[in-house]
Amino acid sequence: MTDTAFARRVKRRVSARIQEFFAVCPPGLRQACARELAGLDARIHDIQVVPGGVVFYARIMDACLANLWLGSPSRILMRLARFRATQFSTLEKKLSDIDWHLFLPAGTVPAIQVTTRTSRLYHSDAIADRCRPIVRAALNTGPRKETDSDQNIPSQTIMIRAENDRFDISLDMSGPPLFKRGIKTQVTPAPLRENLAFAILNAAGFTDQDVLMDPMCGSGTFAIEGAMIQARMPPGFHRRFAFEPWPGVSPAAFAHSRTQAAQQFSKVQSIFAFDVDPKAMRILSANLAGHEFLAPVQASQLDFFDLLPNRFTSRKGVVALNPPYGRRLENPGDTTAFYREITRKLAADFKGWRVGLIYPGKQFSHLNFLNLKPFPFFHGGLNLAAGIGTI
Repeated sequence: MTDTAFARRVKRRVSARIQEFFAVCPPGLRQACARELAGLDARIHDIQVVPGGVVFYARIMDACLANLWLGSPSRILMRLARFRATQFSTLEKKLSDIDWHLFLPAGTVPAIQVTTRTSRLYHSDAIADRCRPIVRAALNTGPRKETDSDQNIPSQTIMIRAENDRFDISLDMSGPPLFKRGIKTQVTPAPLRENLAFAILNAAGFTDQDVLMDPMCGSGTFAIEGAMIQARMPPGFHRRFAFEPWPGVSPAAFAHSRTQAAQQFSKVQSIFAFDVDPKAMRILSANLAGHEFLAPVQASQLDFFDLLPNRFTSRKGVVALNPPYGRRLENPGDTTAFYREITRKLAADFKGWRVGLIYPGKQFSHLNFLNLKPFPFFHGGLNLAAGIGTI
């Protein structure tokens, strides 16, 4: 098959068709992701919130833009097939029916991740062993699309999920999780993931016109996410994606989308980051360095309890806090008393500010005299929540 004939087939079978995609979301962020998808300037159809994430339908280039622009999901999968199989012979036949060479670059040796639940074919390694030679054989022929900086593009992963003998076969579009924005080079212990910070800021109503204070900044997750929102910068602007060498993706079209985004950037202003820990401030400085758009972020070593916001800005905005709790405190038993002092400080000095305050679980609801609305989520093996509201 000539390159031209292959390109026509890819267009007809892959890029021109409406495909099914699945945005994987951590618990608590599915509705936020659905709202983001609905707000994209793209042709996204039939957005459905389901267990584990959000299903949507689009052409592949619009799903590429979703990877670039969405701040809340962990990754985006492209569905290739769905079928029932109770025997390995059926599984092999169904896998062989997939036109792998239309979706993945020739010569690719993808990783295979398998999860099973209540299925007769339950052994994940055995399923992967059946899939691997079929995919390799399919990808050993056909034209390979070269891309610039090929070595920087994430490896390819096939995701196989079996539940009640029903198999979903998907490709991971994203590569590294989408919360890895490609900006932070260092982190403090127990760092907050960027997609959670993004969702909390959005829940607190933070916009590109707001002031943001991150007074327990650690490695700067809230401050950097806020700066990207102020800059109107796509969350994925500084990273690469697994889909970039796929036959159905136009490198020129995706590069043009990045260029268009860059032309709309705004200047960052009124982002303040503080921490009492000098090590955290060194880590923050390292993360801010090398990114010109982050230069306006004002960072200072300062204890939250000594912070008076009107010394830094006459405007009110959003204050976002990820305090230490549990093992991160010198005395874990002091968590309740510590949060009591935090809420008192907020009530005394941040009147009129909107707040996003992370706290561990429901046990601190009795401290909530600020009447904050809980925004529950799961992070680091813990059930957490962010108190959202206006002080």
